[in-house]
Amino acid sequence: MNDHFEAPVEAYEPPYYVAVFTTARTPDQSGYSETAARMEDLVKDVPGFLGMDQAHTPGGLSITVGYFRDADALTEWRSNAEHRAAQKRGQAEWYQSYTLHVAKVERSHGFTRAQAPQSPAAG
Repeated sequence: MNDHFEAPVEAYEPPYYVAVFTTARTPDQSGYSETAARMEDLVKDVPGFLGMDQAHTPGGLSITVGYFRDADALTEWRSNAEHRAAQKRGQAEWYQSYTLHVAKVERSHGFTRAQAPQSPAAG
């Protein structure tokens, strides 16, 4: 794998669920990065959490896609008290607007470019 690029979350055997969280942020982001890092650590402890992809545009739009094995895993994450507190703070301080889309994945596949074999060093 190329060390300069992160790989997307792998394709899993369907069905599973995705939560797509798209945000436009306010100018004041005090405390956001610490809270976001905490949420990333916390969601990893949810049984059935499969992974997360994130992207950010230069204009400030952020998209986070969380992958969950089943609806119970998603419900556990949604119900987490610390996550709910972060959601409230986000609405009060960090987000100009956001959308959340939850969907059941019915088809999934992926591609990874094979690495060329390394030739032995001359010498």
